[in-house]
Amino acid sequence: MGPADFFELVKAYAKQETMEPLRGAGRWLLFGVAGSVLLMLASISLTLAMLRVLQEETGSTFTGNLSWFPYLATLVAAVVVIGLLAWRITKRSL
Repeated sequence: MGPADFFELVKAYAKQETMEPLRGAGRWLLFGVAGSVLLMLASISLTLAMLRVLQEETGSTFTGNLSWFPYLATLVAAVVVIGLLAWRITKRSL
């Protein structure tokens, strides 16, 4: 085995150990970003749906001086969900 064969072997090994895992990480990253975008759009849609339900389906309950309540209720629900997500993300597993 000469020096040229040795360098080819090292080159092939480096490519195998660096490029192939990076390709797998790229796919993992692509699916992660796509999933995050879809979850964000779904969260926005559900938040707006909650606001519209409180505004339209409660009759005259939240009119006049209480017209701000659907906004507050929606904000509180969104903050609770974000808080739960942050808690679960930062929770250490045993």
